[in-house]
Amino acid sequence: MLNLRDESGKAGTGFVRGEDKRGAVRLQRETVSAVGVFVVCVLALFLSKFINPEFGSIHQLQTILTLASFLIVVSYGQGLTVLIGGLDLSIPSVITVGGVLAAAWMSTLSPGGFWWQIPAVLVVCALIGVANGLGVTLLRIPPFIMTLASGIIVYSICLGATGGTPSGAAPNSLSTLMAGRIGSVPIVNIFVVIFCAIAVFMQSRTSFGQRLYAMGSNATAAKIAGMRINVITVCTYALSSALAGFAGMMLVGYSNGATLRMGDSYLLPSIAAVVIGGSSILGGRGNFVGTIGGAILLTIFDMVITSLGLAQGWRTMISGGLILAAILLQHEGALDWVRSVGRRHG
Repeated sequence: MLNLRDESGKAGTGFVRGEDKRGAVRLQRETVSAVGVFVVCVLALFLSKFINPEFGSIHQLQTILTLASFLIVVSYGQGLTVLIGGLDLSIPSVITVGGVLAAAWMSTLSPGGFWWQIPAVLVVCALIGVANGLGVTLLRIPPFIMTLASGIIVYSICLGATGGTPSGAAPNSLSTLMAGRIGSVPIVNIFVVIFCAIAVFMQSRTSFGQRLYAMGSNATAAKIAGMRINVITVCTYALSSALAGFAGMMLVGYSNGATLRMGDSYLLPSIAAVVIGGSSILGGRGNFVGTIGGAILLTIFDMVITSLGLAQGWRTMISGGLILAAILLQHEGALDWVRSVGRRHG
């Protein structure tokens, strides 16, 4: 298994080989972060029952997973870009593109075109990611600037093409995905479970995933080892955009229409879910299991805020606070400090 390291011992895969104690510490940190997030989710559900007795019921858990599905899909792509030391700020605009194209194309074309309509929308969205990747690799534009600029350009094109009012409605295929059921289980819940299983396997058990870890740990060493850094970077941003576009299509199926602001509420939460889940914002460390927990936790908080009738700004404040707390806990001495405090207070 690919396991490149720099002189400081920073590693990519998060898996331990032999007597690598530093790798064991990294694995422990990722495991603690992922488990910790899910523990907080359980606690949040328990405490939320005092606000709304419905919280914690099977129906409510299904609703939480349904609402978290959009953020889980988006956060996977965002997490991959963070893993290689980048960032994708074009996600809100790409979500909008995916939703607008799905509503405009798929609701007007014949049912027989279903099998190529979804790939067509995803290809368009992926091309935006390809442009981001080429800007980062060939033009050497920082990811923050490149993705922010492309997002503004894409949104402006969308605004001009639609005249400010997207047309079309949700096609039956997307409505079935988001509102259909198999027995008492929502189809989208089954989809999310399958998606998460594939995503975890792809990130942690495939050569592509290991290359992402290696690049984030030490891009120079990865290049010396023969990795095609530019190609991997372009593919990563393309995948992030394709997933954002698919999340936009899911939103169309859920709300039965598209709006030009439909992706705005997913940028900060997508970053928050990744960081809360234990991924390093500098790249090279993280796992998708923790990101799933982060997305679910943010969804629970959002539902609690809605139940309390508070302004939406509270969600943004909570997301920002959780990002800050997660980054502070990722500091090299933070976990050791927490342990020392625990030992002192027995």
